[in-house]
Amino acid sequence: MDTKSGARERFDELRSDLIALSHRIHAYPELGFEEEKSAAWIEESLDAAGFAVERGVCDLPTAFIARAGSGPLHVAICAEYDALPGIGHACGHNIIAASAVGAAIAAAKVADEVGLTVSVIGTPAEEVGNAGGKILLLERGAFRGVHAAMMVHPAPFDMLAAKIIAASMFEVHYTGKESHASAFPELGVNAADALTVAQTAIGLMRQHIRPTDRIHGIVTKGGDAPNVVPAHTSAKYIIRSESLEQLDELRPRVHRCFEAGALATGARFEITGGDKPYAEMHHDATIAAFYRRNSEELGRGFPNLGEWETRPTGSTDMGNVSRAMPSIHPMIGIDSLPAVNHQPEFAAHCITPAADKALVDGALAMAWTAIDLALDEDAQRKLTTQPS
Repeated sequence: MDTKSGARERFDELRSDLIALSHRIHAYPELGFEEEKSAAWIEESLDAAGFAVERGVCDLPTAFIARAGSGPLHVAICAEYDALPGIGHACGHNIIAASAVGAAIAAAKVADEVGLTVSVIGTPAEEVGNAGGKILLLERGAFRGVHAAMMVHPAPFDMLAAKIIAASMFEVHYTGKESHASAFPELGVNAADALTVAQTAIGLMRQHIRPTDRIHGIVTKGGDAPNVVPAHTSAKYIIRSESLEQLDELRPRVHRCFEAGALATGARFEITGGDKPYAEMHHDATIAAFYRRNSEELGRGFPNLGEWETRPTGSTDMGNVSRAMPSIHPMIGIDSLPAVNHQPEFAAHCITPAADKALVDGALAMAWTAIDLALDEDAQRKLTTQPS
């Protein structure tokens, strides 16, 4: 039996358990840094499979590292498991987590035979938009010694190298002065007006930014009562650009729009966050080529998607990992159209038979890719001799 067949045989032993794990995580959505149940279930699955599991790593209670094998090539598979407020697993992190577990267990079956060390790194809080789990884990050494990293992400259709752009999430707080909105409006300082001015300025600025830039947000507090001049308002915004370098150019322009709101109304303002942005994704061509071949061997192709090949999609802290080491982040289709990511309808699709098949195919394609990287002398030499 060749190594890939051995890996598949091991995966097939756990297929039903992995699908059950995906559905269980989906049924109990947890927000970033609060994924206590999800992290525990994943850790238990890896522990039962013989992995050495270290829980609560890097001072993050819902992060973990699980490791098997002792080969010279160290491949990390990233697991995400946080959900979105209000709409649950509308980005399919239940599938990401279960496919990471399946890929690692399958690869571990032959790890020592092919010269592989395989880790699952549990990365909380991908959806938070700033200082995500992978960024903190990178800073604190969780990826030290890793030569390559990978994960698969659910989408309406398969994409090998989606255009994933940089992002920065921050909060804005305005402070004005309360007053009776009818009897003494002239004595108030309207913090809601400050936010309105800022949003208007951003809207006008949109005609003068790059086509690939994105600015979007929500008002998180608009006041307390309609007959009281609002003294406290706040908003949460995300700005995106093709790269961290372009993001650095856009950020101060957006901040000035919020400053304009304060200047126009006399309110004070404060911006917090945005200090640890998500980087753009750099897909490693060598790893991606192996993944493509393995995915196609499983009957999963990559159609010509026209504008979707170059259109910016989302952002992820996996981009930060890709700037630190060779990485891939392919999208795996769950046949959800017209439903797309971050819609309740997409969340519902993440436990369908098509989603379960994506879990299986993604796990096997990643396991086989890790094996290929270990067995290919050129790939292994390239990865193990790169600067750490």
